[in-house]
Amino acid sequence: MNNFYKLRPVSYKVFQRIINYGKMNITSNAKIIHQDISLPNKIIMLSTTLSFMLWPIKSKDPAEKSAAQHVLPIDDADKLFENGHYEECYKLLAEHQDKGNVEVQWRICRALYNMSKESKYDKQYKNNLVCQAYDLILKVLNDTQDHYAVHKWYALLLDAKSSLDGIKERIRQLENVKRHMDMAVTLNPNDATILHMLGEWCYQIAEMPWHHRKIAEVLFASPPYSTYEEALEYFLKAEAVQPRFYSINLLRLGNCYLKLKKEDQAKYYLQLAASYPAKSNDDHKANTEAAELLKKLK
Repeated sequence: MNNFYKLRPVSYKVFQRIINYGKMNITSNAKIIHQDISLPNKIIMLSTTLSFMLWPIKSKDPAEKSAAQHVLPIDDADKLFENGHYEECYKLLAEHQDKGNVEVQWRICRALYNMSKESKYDKQYKNNLVCQAYDLILKVLNDTQDHYAVHKWYALLLDAKSSLDGIKERIRQLENVKRHMDMAVTLNPNDATILHMLGEWCYQIAEMPWHHRKIAEVLFASPPYSTYEEALEYFLKAEAVQPRFYSINLLRLGNCYLKLKKEDQAKYYLQLAASYPAKSNDDHKANTEAAELLKKLK
């Protein structure tokens, strides 16, 4: 018998009996003769078993194997990123960059941006990382207009890139940065980092030095304007969506409450920021700044 069909050893005798039974009931012209109508019920039940025994055991289709081998490592990359292993995250994703998948591309930009904030790299290398990430996200944006993460990372990288070109260019791009943040939050209103970014935008505008405001007045008929109250609202929304997701969000909550003369609330969030587990450069920054502010409050 063809070994393409795998028979269970314990079922072979049953199978042979069924075959012999069939042979006994076939006439010379291959017509089936009706025999005793009271066949054992087991024969009827075994027809199902037989169908399983005769079902061919096939190896995986080559195309399926190929697809399995080329599964995008999104989950692994996200785990690396969450643990602060930005360079490893980038290297893993870069192996799949040529596939043109938007989920891979924006994550590459995220990794590059966070690498650019690491203290172990020199200034020129950091600037190159920002420019590399900006060029990639701009290309992705031109191809994809309806993905919240693309607008989110374009906004962040536009701000970072324009900062390299001087304070005047950064101020010039403030409205564009905010516009893409707004588009991102419209596409995904429950993304904590977008809400934090909007809060940061408002906070930086509220903190803008006098001479920067003068530049803004020259560049815009109506210069960008915001308040600590507006910034606080976004930071609180971000915290409500994903509690303690980001050390800097906790720090900014403390900063805003200090600006609004609410020391008790400020202390609460500054203590959280000061004791936040440090996995990244931002975490270390939040730890240090929050600890210094707490000393002043005692």
